[in-house]
Amino acid sequence: MEHLKYPIGRFDKTRQYAFEDAPAALDYLEAFPALLRQEVENLTAEDLEKVYRPDGWNIRQVVHHLADSHMHLYIRIKLALTDENPAVSGYHENVWAETADCGPDIQNPVQILGALHARIVQLYRNMSREDYDKTYFHSGYQATYVLRNVLHLYRWHCEHHLGHIRLALKN
Repeated sequence: MEHLKYPIGRFDKTRQYAFEDAPAALDYLEAFPALLRQEVENLTAEDLEKVYRPDGWNIRQVVHHLADSHMHLYIRIKLALTDENPAVSGYHENVWAETADCGPDIQNPVQILGALHARIVQLYRNMSREDYDKTYFHSGYQATYVLRNVLHLYRWHCEHHLGHIRLALKN
C-alpha cells in the first residue's frame, strides 16, 4: 500500500535545500503543466474515474487537487515575500475534491496550473537569495516552511501526483 500512496517515495522533510538547487526544480515546475496535459488530454470520462489505490482519489480529483493545492502555494509564497513569517492555514483537501467545481471538465484546472506555474516560476526566478530564506508558518501542521524547501516540496508534489495518475491508468 505504501507504494500506491507514495509512488515516488515520501518527501524528505528534514532535507535542507541550497539556493543552488533551485534551477532544476524551477525547470520541472515550468514543464509540469505540459507533462500533466500530455497524461490527461485524451482520457475518457471512464478513465478519469480510475483510482490509483482503494479509497484513493480518481484521476479527475487528482487533477483538481493539483490546481487547488498550487493556488494555495502561490498565495503562501506571496504572503511569505510580503509579510514576516505569516501564518497560513490548511484546507480540507478531501472535502475540496468533492466540491461542485471538481466535475468532469479537467481543462480548467489544467489551464489554471499552467498560469499558476508560470507565475510561481517567475516569482522564484526573480527572488533574491535572501528571499529564498523567507518563511511562513503553517498553523495546521504547526511547522515553519522555508521557501527554498517549499520549492522542492512542490516539485515532489507534482511528481507524486503524476505517479498517482500513471498508476490509475495501469489499473
